[in-house]
Amino acid sequence: MSSNSTLSAPALLLAEEEGSSSLNTNGESSSSSSITNVVSQVIVHPLVLMSILDHHSRRAEDSGRVVGTLLGMKHTTTISGSSNDSNGETSTSTSTSGQPTSTIVEITNSFAVPHAERGEEVAFGTNYNKEMLNLHLLANKKESVVGWYATTSAADGTVIVDTSSLVHEFYAGECDDGNPIHLAVDTTLIQDSLSIRAFQSAPVQVQGEPLANLFHEVRLHLQSSDAEAICLAQMAKTNTTTAEAEAPMVDVTKTDPKVGLVVSMEKLLQVLEQASAYVDSVLDGKIPMDAPQTIQTGRHMADALATVPRIRPHVFDKLFNDSLQDLLMVTYLSNITKTQLVIAEKLNETLTV
Repeated sequence: MSSNSTLSAPALLLAEEEGSSSLNTNGESSSSSSITNVVSQVIVHPLVLMSILDHHSRRAEDSGRVVGTLLGMKHTTTISGSSNDSNGETSTSTSTSGQPTSTIVEITNSFAVPHAERGEEVAFGTNYNKEMLNLHLLANKKESVVGWYATTSAADGTVIVDTSSLVHEFYAGECDDGNPIHLAVDTTLIQDSLSIRAFQSAPVQVQGEPLANLFHEVRLHLQSSDAEAICLAQMAKTNTTTAEAEAPMVDVTKTDPKVGLVVSMEKLLQVLEQASAYVDSVLDGKIPMDAPQTIQTGRHMADALATVPRIRPHVFDKLFNDSLQDLLMVTYLSNITKTQLVIAEKLNETLTV
């Protein structure tokens, strides 16, 4: 992980979304740096929240907040005179170039990034973030970095801390437009609810020197796709009967892995025996050979036998052994991957202590 130990500007939190102001050295009010690309709304999908909560639940003991990268898409339009509709929402329309733009950020995916905070220093896994981003882009080229997330680092539910400026400046370089979104998830559950807030940052300068970063809260909306809605409905479904709820749990780890193969082979042998007995009955005259059902069944059996390739025994043994070796190799590689993940998790816990 690469370390960044210079805190350029503290992080300040404003409850207002727009029109914030500060005092200059002469005591006069001066506006903070304007945001030319205004984020009007942030849309978050349930998969993102589940990923963040999973990251938080797997963190090391006595560790602070967790941090990760947000992926998604940005839908941008230029503003030519915003107007409020009957619902009080701001509407935008396309205008000529050179005017400020309004953006709707849709967050569809995320991944965790290892980091460590010690006072005003932040160690951030930049190489890990780059590798994970490249892997995600291979699967979905439409997504890009739109910001970063963090959970609360204190028991009082503080969402913005001074080190947030450092992380936000890093993600400003990762975003295409240099305007990342900070998604803060309150995992303290002080209010018996999961608080989710989105922020956009704007620098405050005094005589050309950066004084602080102002985090403006942006309107946030949770939205589910059709597939996500089906999964959420299934997860919330409670159709478990009393008998099923009281049934003893079976320890799958103690089950012999060969049991499934044995059961499948026994069923196959039973089906073959039934087919053989049916053919014997037809040949012995117990079942009429000219019956329509007998003719149809015979044709199905002939078609099934025709699909079986004619392979000599030694060739079949070779193919079976080769397939078995491939299966063992895949099992071996999966075990190696699990071991590497465990080692990486232990290293992450050691670095965050």
